[in-house]
Amino acid sequence: MKGILITVRSASTRLNNKCYKLIKGRPTIEYVIEQAKKSKLGEVVVLCTTELPEDDLLCEIATRNGIEYHRGSVSDKLERWNGACHEYGIDFFVTADGDDLFCDPEMMDLAFTQYDASVLMSTQYGSDDSIDFIKSDDVVCGSFTYGIKHAALKKVCEIKDTDDTEMMWVYFTETGLFNVHYLQDIPNHILRKDIRMTLDYQEDFDFFKNVIDFFDDTSYTMREILAYLDSNPSVKEINYFLETQWKQNQVNKTQLKLKEEVNE
Repeated sequence: MKGILITVRSASTRLNNKCYKLIKGRPTIEYVIEQAKKSKLGEVVVLCTTELPEDDLLCEIATRNGIEYHRGSVSDKLERWNGACHEYGIDFFVTADGDDLFCDPEMMDLAFTQYDASVLMSTQYGSDDSIDFIKSDDVVCGSFTYGIKHAALKKVCEIKDTDDTEMMWVYFTETGLFNVHYLQDIPNHILRKDIRMTLDYQEDFDFFKNVIDFFDDTSYTMREILAYLDSNPSVKEINYFLETQWKQNQVNKTQLKLKEEVNE
């Protein structure tokens, strides 16, 4: 089964309770859910959160919006994903951060299609060489995160030596153990780096509110969002200046800790 795992928890260091902040009377996490539900190929959408009481409301929001939820480790999102895959029988999934209100369902479906093609090719040639991990470094920030095979995730959970896995991609990309691919067939209009679409600071919230207020409902597409931003360049400037700082924070928090037997 193909799944979309939305990673979110109430706690946040820079913008407290950002998943509950309201835009047009709806908490921001509902906009992520709406985008995930637009996927044509995802068979199940699961909100992955923690077992902390403060995240009870997130589970209620998931149920109210017609999706599943899974609760797990507070700090280890890889274990949360692993638990969700086991619970819902997911073989391959695309991640969607709770910060990414405009995560693009078209990109999710590209990842599903690319993975399915690799499985078909492996089957035809009698190999076990299907894709483990799909990433993209060239798209609008917040439009796509990763595609991950559950079997590869299980392997990472076995070899990692930390529960702090917020910055988890290095376990797939830097260990040399996995079949890593870049997302293919990306539409040209998404191949740009001059826009920031992720919720980490107050200015990011102001950006999302401006864009969402412009549209009548949530049926907007990425192409329509980008068209609005290009027609209103001042909106892009609301939060883009934070991109460098945000990236450096990610670099500072990234770590690769493997069990001793893996390093030998």
